Amino acid sequence: MTRSSYLFTSESVSEGHPDKVCDRISDAIVDAYLTADPMARVAAETLTTTNRIVLAGEVRGPDSVLGQVEQIARDAVRDIGYEQDGFHWKTASVEIHLHAQSADIAQGVDAAGNKDEGAGDQGLMFGYACDETPSLMPAPIYYAHGILRDMAAARHAGKEKGLGPDSKSQVTLRYENGKPVGAKSVVVSTQHVEGLSQDDVREIVRPYIVSTLPDGWMCAEDELYVNPTGKFVIGGPDGDAGLTGRKIIVDTYGGAAPHGGGAFSGKDPTKVDRSAAYAARYLAKNVVGAGLASWCTIQVAYAIGVSKPLSFYVDLGGTGKVDEARLEEILPKVMDLTPRGIREHLGLNRPIYARTAAYGHFGREPDADGGFSWERLDLVDAIQSALG
Repeated sequence: MTRSSYLFTSESVSEGHPDKVCDRISDAIVDAYLTADPMARVAAETLTTTNRIVLAGEVRGPDSVLGQVEQIARDAVRDIGYEQDGFHWKTASVEIHLHAQSADIAQGVDAAGNKDEGAGDQGLMFGYACDETPSLMPAPIYYAHGILRDMAAARHAGKEKGLGPDSKSQVTLRYENGKPVGAKSVVVSTQHVEGLSQDDVREIVRPYIVSTLPDGWMCAEDELYVNPTGKFVIGGPDGDAGLTGRKIIVDTYGGAAPHGGGAFSGKDPTKVDRSAAYAARYLAKNVVGAGLASWCTIQVAYAIGVSKPLSFYVDLGGTGKVDEARLEEILPKVMDLTPRGIREHLGLNRPIYARTAAYGHFGREPDADGGFSWERLDLVDAIQSALG
């Protein structure tokens, strides 16, 4: 029996978090290759630590891009805002260890003769949507992202000169009758300049929390935790090493839904870790957007080198107005779920990925240039029509 009253917590991390710095650099490399060749292959991993950036992975694309990679990394760090002694976009050491994609992998993915393009790896991917927020995202992760996104915008605009790029948030919401009704606690830890006290930072941060949460949702004063360690001057990769793909729950649904085995950043769209997770979110969002359920979880699975999905699963959690087996039958007909079909339907062979590296891959507004195309609600009519 489903619980109706409970607490649930999700966290977010800012673009300046060490792991997110790595995601941003890796995705900026993907964008550079797709700009030069929409069919390029990229699997780029980044490591950051004190004044050091290490890039490794496999690529297939124009040789000219490789010569741009160091500057791409430096530009990403500069855009985030790191100009500190321990991590500076201009002075950090950059090591590049990118090499050609494995021929064994390439032969499984490439289309040839009667063989369609295969999945870039085996794996299982999940998509999720619910009616808790306007973006059809779970409320805890939605508000955790919103707090940090607004703080970052103020920092970039020069409004909050005392804040640094590295920050984290955590929002715990109270649920009654299965719906979120208010914040039980909020945690924000943010890097700041030397000289600011914990109380100073608390007063800087508080308005961003209040403005992000719905009216009447603010937690009690003794449940608001801002920089609980007391001081956060040393941050970013100087304070803690970062790696690509280490914040996969932040990237998706904040723990409110299952997660597959792979991360997204640094991967071109032949990698179904990324593209099929986007497709699953797209379908789940359109199911909820069509009013067919209050929430929807979708799982899809692939084998490396094989184009057709191995399985397709829908769970409406008892909230559905239609049979799940019927959706499992019609959704793969409404959208081609082969790797090629996903890429073409969502227009994924474009430089649209650096923007996904912080504040979540889901729940964002679709961009005019095709970014966040998986957030469109343009399948509602087709799903309803297929259901008859």
